[in-house]
Amino acid sequence: MNTPASTDKDLWVSWDAYHRSIEQLALKVHESGWKFDQVLCLARGGLRPGDIFSRIFDVPLAILSTSSYREDAGTVQGSLDIGKYISMTKGTLQGRVLVVDDLVDSGVTLERVLHHLREHFPAVTDVKSAVIWYKACSSVAPDYHLDYLATNPWIHQPFEEYDSIRPHQLNAWLKKGESA
Repeated sequence: MNTPASTDKDLWVSWDAYHRSIEQLALKVHESGWKFDQVLCLARGGLRPGDIFSRIFDVPLAILSTSSYREDAGTVQGSLDIGKYISMTKGTLQGRVLVVDDLVDSGVTLERVLHHLREHFPAVTDVKSAVIWYKACSSVAPDYHLDYLATNPWIHQPFEEYDSIRPHQLNAWLKKGESA
């Protein structure tokens, strides 16, 4: 599928560009010299970057579910929900933690998550954040970012096509992809 051209209002991201951006962000974190013990990804947007970071840096992956973009097919920010628990295979969140997400938009999610960690996880000794896209409208700056977006465009990520597909539509959708 061809990705439309990006403008100041819309940033269109292909699968290849998305994965390359995650890899470039990982390299940026590595080159900073900061060592961390765990990756905490913010689900859903941070799941793919968090998984890749966990694999590249060979550290455990923890997942914290957050959600704010639920209105108007995920284009309008609603109230922020932060999951009660952090999912991880063993132990608790502790030491140096890298919080990974796809983007920081208004900054509300990142700000609230960092506060949540300080308040509820005293064994966490240091926290830094890494995102692919950092929008100028954000109230908080991530420690690491790949792209600073001065015009605050809407980011059209490649997996968003699944937001409008339901199971009963998959057969026709797969056939359409075969003819492309």
